Amino acid sequence: MKFCKPGWLVIVVVAFTSVMLAQAPGRQSIHVVLLYPNLPLVVGQSHGMFAKYGLDVQTETVPSSDALRDALASGKADLVHAAADNAVAMVETAGADVAIVMGGESSVNELMVQPGIRSIAELRGKTVIVDALNTAYALQLKKILLGNGLKPGTDYEIKSIGATPLRLAAMKENKSYAASMLGPPTSVQAKTAGLVSLASTREAIGPYQAISAFVRRPWAKAHADLLVRYISAYIEAQRWLLAPANKPVVLELITRQWHLSPSEATDVYDLMTKKDWYEEDARFDMEGFKNVLKLRAEVEGQWGGKPPGEDKYLDLSYYRQALSSVKP
Repeated sequence: MKFCKPGWLVIVVVAFTSVMLAQAPGRQSIHVVLLYPNLPLVVGQSHGMFAKYGLDVQTETVPSSDALRDALASGKADLVHAAADNAVAMVETAGADVAIVMGGESSVNELMVQPGIRSIAELRGKTVIVDALNTAYALQLKKILLGNGLKPGTDYEIKSIGATPLRLAAMKENKSYAASMLGPPTSVQAKTAGLVSLASTREAIGPYQAISAFVRRPWAKAHADLLVRYISAYIEAQRWLLAPANKPVVLELITRQWHLSPSEATDVYDLMTKKDWYEEDARFDMEGFKNVLKLRAEVEGQWGGKPPGEDKYLDLSYYRQALSSVKP
């Protein structure tokens, strides 16, 4: 892994140990790039789901979605997990031949602001921070602010900082950064630090397909069996993560992996098990994805304001094959 902020060192140790344990003759390697730790991946590595399917999963965490998209486009990454809109952006702005192959998480982001800010209107004239300026959660933020009469570049400044943990750190260190879209566990940590939630994507935008897995189409065709096995293992790992019987172990895992207090870990676990964050069996939310495209068309003016069909960005055949192979 590359991205090692203080307090996240344990993630590197666990991931490195898991990778080393998974390496064995006959196992196929897959290089996965992320923006922050992915719990089903950690479970799959540490509890043997990937090993069961003959996989050696090597993970790398990068500090921004730009770096993540570059890693996939260049072939340094075989597969990435990030908000689905990043795949759309790769197709539309970079001409990349990529496809979303699996869902995973819906958006439960919140608009978090500095203490003392009581309304969205009070963000006028202030600076808000995002990962990339024109993708995913930046579009969520722009949409929410537009709904309150605020236009980017005119009524407020928007600045690129990087992935979610970096944005929280930036808001804690620099009070002039007035707002950002944050999701769990970072949104929970933000509230502990005194930041305030003014809106949620669920309330302001509706369903939204967030973290998804996407790949280069030529790579997927050449490694179809490997990809199906990866998705199968991921589904099993997510099922284990959400199984009520595993709650004590999962709470400890959340505390360790995300460097949370026991109360924060409990809050995050409660969000996980409400079934509006993690999608069942890592399914892809088609209605949520329609909203992703609608938001890009509306906020960025993509496609002349009229989104295209969803199939242009999808190949869920690998997911369907994997799901059919996993025991109920």
